[in-house]
Amino acid sequence: MGTESQHPPSQPSVHLAVQIARPVADVYAFVADPANLPQWAAGLGGPMVHEGDAWFFDTPGGRAQIVFAPINDLGVLDHDVLTPSGETVHVPMRVIVGAAGSRCSEVVFTLRRGDEMTDDDFAHDQALVTADLERLRDILESIADS
Repeated sequence: MGTESQHPPSQPSVHLAVQIARPVADVYAFVADPANLPQWAAGLGGPMVHEGDAWFFDTPGGRAQIVFAPINDLGVLDHDVLTPSGETVHVPMRVIVGAAGSRCSEVVFTLRRGDEMTDDDFAHDQALVTADLERLRDILESIADS
């Protein structure tokens, strides 16, 4: 008997972005600090706990760890989430100069589709990440106004 062929999802990843009326350095500094994540990334569900050099947060499935790329001048905000099940989820993320020039930034988040995700699951995750990015924009732009 033949084996079933496995095809990759039709849309393995999407790049979600938001323009923020703040300089790249300001946006990078805010996003690169894991302590700020609960303010804008609703999916975390709670505060970040800093233990030694590591950052942790509680999920419904248990404790997870987040590890950001080292601080850099390139706007790279990639991070790995080590899930309670032991899986590592790599999350590519960048902050770049926005279309309006140096006083504006663009945050680009690459959302990867999991192997078992349905189209509806993937669309739901896209909506959640878009809401998080909009919340990030609102927070950073309100700081600029104060």
